[in-house]
Amino acid sequence: MDTVLILLLGLVIGITVGLLGVGGGILMVPALSYLLAMNQHLAQGTSLFIQLPPLGLGALYAYWRRRQVDWGAGWVCALGFFLGGYFGSLFAIQIPSDDLRALFGVFLMFAAAMMLRRSGSAVSVHKTNV
Repeated sequence: MDTVLILLLGLVIGITVGLLGVGGGILMVPALSYLLAMNQHLAQGTSLFIQLPPLGLGALYAYWRRRQVDWGAGWVCALGFFLGGYFGSLFAIQIPSDDLRALFGVFLMFAAAMMLRRSGSAVSVHKTNV
């Protein structure tokens, strides 16, 4: 594997995660799949590993310093996230890699459609208030 490419991939995706607040997997999984030719399961598992320390600690620290962390909601949601992630992964590993990649793609299209729909209404509201 090309260590420089992997380092640059982490840097670019890390900046994007910090800037936009997106989950790193939305960017990392397709990047690992296409740039490093990983199958979907390996890309998802590697993405989960990559995100543990840097996202969990680096980004959290930056937001905590600005008092932008709701610890109560965070702990409760983290418990659900932990359990949901575990049980979701049990289902995912049973799905063939190509089917899982297609499911991931459908999720990305749904997320994109929701974001575009939301941004379209925000733009029209902004224009009417000007």
